[in-house]
Parts: sequence; structure tokens; C-alpha cells
Amino acid sequence: MANKEKSFKHAPLRVVIVGHVDHGKSTLIGRLLYDTDSLPDGKVEELEQICKNRNVEMEWSFLLDSFQAERDQAVTIDSTQIWFSTELRDYVIIDAPGHREFLKNMISGASAADAAILVVDAEEGVKEQTRRHAYLLHLLGLRQVAVVINKMDRVGHDIERYQAVADETAKYLQGFGMTATTIIPISARHGDMIANRSDKMGWFDGKTLIEALDTFSVSAAPVARPLRFPIQDVYRFEEKRILAGRIETGILRKGDTLLFSPTNETAVVTSIESWPDNGQEVIEAHAGESIGITLDSPIFVERGHVASKQDKAPMLSNVFRANIFWLSKKPLKVGNTYKVRFATVEAMVTVQSIERVINTDDLAHKGDHSEVQRNAVAEVTLRARTLLPVDPYIDNFKMGRMALYEDYDIAGGGIISMEGYPDQRRAEEPKSDNIYKVSYMVDPEVRAQKNGHYGSIVWLTGLSGAGKSTL
Repeated sequence: MANKEKSFKHAPLRVVIVGHVDHGKSTLIGRLLYDTDSLPDGKVEELEQICKNRNVEMEWSFLLDSFQAERDQAVTIDSTQIWFSTELRDYVIIDAPGHREFLKNMISGASAADAAILVVDAEEGVKEQTRRHAYLLHLLGLRQVAVVINKMDRVGHDIERYQAVADETAKYLQGFGMTATTIIPISARHGDMIANRSDKMGWFDGKTLIEALDTFSVSAAPVARPLRFPIQDVYRFEEKRILAGRIETGILRKGDTLLFSPTNETAVVTSIESWPDNGQEVIEAHAGESIGITLDSPIFVERGHVASKQDKAPMLSNVFRANIFWLSKKPLKVGNTYKVRFATVEAMVTVQSIERVINTDDLAHKGDHSEVQRNAVAEVTLRARTLLPVDPYIDNFKMGRMALYEDYDIAGGGIISMEGYPDQRRAEEPKSDNIYKVSYMVDPEVRAQKNGHYGSIVWLTGLSGAGKSTL
């Protein structure tokens, strides 16, 4: 099959494919590449020879399973990125493993996606990893989700079986507020309803998978959101002190006055540096661009600080909530300490409380909140030792995703919530200069005699959110 000339000049749509193990994700991707004429010359013939040598039917998943261990075990163990294109645009497909031992790889792939395809076996229906992967897509904020009911050839292309599995899937997604963009019956092995319609499923009048993908929108660079410029590092070139990083949201212009969090210091941008240097002055930079800036004053800035406009700064807090999925073999417990990372921010946090542990099979809340076991989902409260620049995920999805690390290995991840917690930035602002000590005609001894007791100061303390203000 001839290989198309691919230039991939436009921003591709990044789609992650997830689902229970053996439900046909890799087969689907192999068929997508074949049906969109995206395979190199000779690849199909090579695949046919591999299948012949192994004495098996044409197996499209062998295109993806590049590790010998995967072919021997028939399990995808890594997330793989594959480029292909339709007549409308370019795509990057992220093949995420379904096996629960490799859930971490699935999350790594899904976190970078614009949309998702959830694969469900028509025979088996919704299984454990189907539920878990769907819930993780929800936690990662993916809202463009196409569900494909695969292996329809195994159930005789039966409309009633399709409807039963589609209803089961839709009901589960609705349980946590997620709606599938479309639910398509397919046979990945035979190419039914991938790029071409199928006479065997003439009863389905919806879009093919390719048509459905072409309706999805690429996540636009979020330039309309408030500026967030997390500092990656600080460099010195000759006389210049350059703050380098990537603009996550908003627009940064030369001459802007920036507020740096958490230090609350301000400075004016005197230049924007970009690489490679084409000799032209850069006046502004947008979300998604990696740049450097110089300032008009040598204020203290380091990795993890976040630059913003003064009127739309991130919250400052040493405590925040997180909806997390837990991946470590060691359970998460109250009092445990982990390293949290979001954007370029890194800090040590302690688990203050575990509010809820959620069973992804039936979305029920578990009664035991003493710990969070591996592959469980939970709502927790984390406390840092210092103030951190924080954006709730609901306000800024670029800054609101976080990961937890233990012993240099990722232990969990999720999204940040500030529900019930105030912005502590005001506590860092200078106190009023208009307060003076004055002399009174009545001294403490006379006042104590008159009132029958000495005065005292009562310090009402407690953790944030415990109810001090209400009391």
C-alpha cells in the first residue's frame, strides 16, 4: 500500500485509546492506520509474513506491539504514540495499556490527550478496567470521548447486544457526570465502521469512527485565560539574567508588570527571548510557547515560581484538596508525606485527611477512610510546609493537574480543588502603617480592679477548614 506524504504542519488532535485488556485497542489502531493509508510501503506485507510465521490470522495489533515481550504475552505494556492523518487533519493516537499493572502508563498517555476512545468488547461488556479507565478520563478532564463497541462480528452484528452494552456504558459514565460524544458499533479486525460503513450493521445510521474523530476539536492554546508563566529555570548569558519557562495560559507582552508567586514581588518585562534567535525583537508570546524574559529589577525568582498579571493571580495556599488516583503499592495514609508536582512547582506535602474513597466499579463511597489502596480513587486534603501558587483545576486545567511522588517514583496523581479554602495571599500583604500605640489614663491594674479580672488574649487555632470562623 502506498504511503502518503505526511507533513504534519498543523497542530494534531491527540487521541488516547483506553479500555479493558484484550478488548481490541491495538487491533483498532492497526486498522486505523491501514484504513487511512498511513502505513509505510511494505508494512502490510511484513505483517502478513509475521502472522503466517506464527500461524495466526491477520493480527493488526502486531503493528503496535513492538516489544518482543508484548508479542509473547499478547499484552501492551507501554503507551505508544502513532501519527496518522485523514483528509481533514493530522492525528496522534496514544495507545494506552489496559492491564491494571500498567495503569501508570495509561495515565501518562491520557494526561496529554485532547480526546479519548473508550473500547468495550461487545461480548464481555463493561469490565473492571473499562470502569477504572473511564473514571480516570473524567479525573483528567477529558470531555470528548467516543465509545466503540468492538468485536461486533463475535455477536453476529446483533443490534440488541450493541444496545445493551451501549446502555450499560452510558449509564456508568452518567454516574459521575460524563457523557459519551458517540457510541459506535465496530469490528476492528474486519474494518467495519472504522473508515467505511458496514452492510452487516445497516441498522446503525451514526458516524463511522473516522467521521466522529473529525468532529472533535483540538484544544486551542488557552490564550484567553489569565497569564500563567511557571519558571523552569534562571540562566545568565553575559549581562542578561533570563527567566525561562513555558507559558501555560494567557499572553505575555514586553512592558507587562508581572507578579511572581509566592513571593508577591513585581517587576516589568524588559525583553522576551526566544530560540533560535532570528534577529527580530519579540514583542509578545502566547500560551504553549517556551520563552525567556528579562526584568527591570533583580528580584528573587527561582524554579517553581509562577508569573502572572497582578489583577488575576493564582491563589496562595498551604492547604488544598485533591481528587486523586493512587498507584503505589504502599497505601496512602493520613500523616504520610509525599512530593507534589504541578507545572514546575515542587513541594513536600502531608496528607491531612482522607474525605472519601471511591469504588470505581459501582462509584460507591467506601466506609473505611483510614487509607487509600493501590488503584483506588479518593478525595484527600494535602498540607504543604509553605505557601504554594495554586489554581483549581476547574479554573485552569493546565495548572490544576498534579502528581504525587514517593522515593522518586510517581505514586499517584489527580486534580486540585480549593473548595472550602480561602486565598491566603492577603496574609502575605504588608500590614497597615496607620496603627499607632497610644497611652490610656486607666492602666491594667486599675482596669483589673474595676472589672474583677485581668484581661487576656485567646488564640483560637486549628487547621484550615476546621470551622474557626464559623465558631
